[in-house]
Amino acid sequence: MSEETRRQERTPTLQMVLFGAITSAIGIAWGLAIDWFPVSASTQAKPIDDLWDLLIILSVPVFMLVTTIVLFSVYKFRMRPGEENLDGPPIHGNTKLEVIWTAIPAIVLVALCSWTWVVLTDIEEAQANEMRINVTGQQFAWTYEYPKAGGKPIRSSTLYLPLDRPVRFSVKAIDVLHDFWVPAFRMKVDAVPGITTRYRVTPNKLGTYPVVCAELCGLGHSVMRSTARVVSVADFDAWLAKQTAPAGASKSDVAGGQNPRAQDEGAAEKIDAKKLFAEGNGTATACGSCHTLADAGTSSQTGPELDKTLKGKDEAYIRSAILEPGKELAEGFQDIMPKDYGDTLSQEEVDALVEYLGKVAG
Repeated sequence: MSEETRRQERTPTLQMVLFGAITSAIGIAWGLAIDWFPVSASTQAKPIDDLWDLLIILSVPVFMLVTTIVLFSVYKFRMRPGEENLDGPPIHGNTKLEVIWTAIPAIVLVALCSWTWVVLTDIEEAQANEMRINVTGQQFAWTYEYPKAGGKPIRSSTLYLPLDRPVRFSVKAIDVLHDFWVPAFRMKVDAVPGITTRYRVTPNKLGTYPVVCAELCGLGHSVMRSTARVVSVADFDAWLAKQTAPAGASKSDVAGGQNPRAQDEGAAEKIDAKKLFAEGNGTATACGSCHTLADAGTSSQTGPELDKTLKGKDEAYIRSAILEPGKELAEGFQDIMPKDYGDTLSQEEVDALVEYLGKVAG
């Protein structure tokens, strides 16, 4: 082979390398400039974002190299008129090149997997003074339970978290497969019926963040939404104190440590319909996880706003809406409300909800 022939063969290779290098540099800069994720709100988010940036830096050149070679090959070795029945020239593989392009990707993949393992192990490490929260997924709502030593656990349809406090979530599902995900925390895990899955986060930014289901779970999957509120430690403690206050307790009762039960034993036995609406009973999905109701302080838009849809309705209508939710649908909403309230709520709880909703929204 003459020197001229070798020079002609090297020229396209150098052109491809130069073109690939320039487009790779542009692609990497573009990829790093794109704001791929929502705001970062946990200590786990930064190492995950850094890992993503590394993947961009390594994957863009590979993509551009392969694309450049494919496009060059399509142009250089395209079929010309009159060559329809001709075979290409015989070629022989380059063993050295094949070893190189097999070894380098293998080394890169092993390095990436190793670093990923280090990152995930580090962010999942148990922390001192971590708080534990049980998360339950059910078509189509999330419920959060805060275990309380020696007392009844606190349940809420809104996830409240104290700033800079490590949290371990124990996640389960009642009916079908769900996936618990707070995008701002970057962490997510499947909620599997019959299995408890777990992960840890440490919220480090005050704010309100969406909680979504990242696993197709049925007709109402797209509206299976909740809210995570990261608040100061003082605000979180105040919220906990409010939740643990007995029904009917005033602020002065809670602050002074008095026990309202000593003043009114009958009130202690009465079902707190407002709390039942907002938090559920541990088995039934909380109404407030899907509906807005001003008196209960709930604001979910998954279902109709009850202050409007129940206005002027009698108790018979409200009872039917709870026990037979698909019988009459509000305009613009799908039939995704749980059909098992007759089993998951006692008769007394249904009566209390009907009476409560009739008073505050009817």
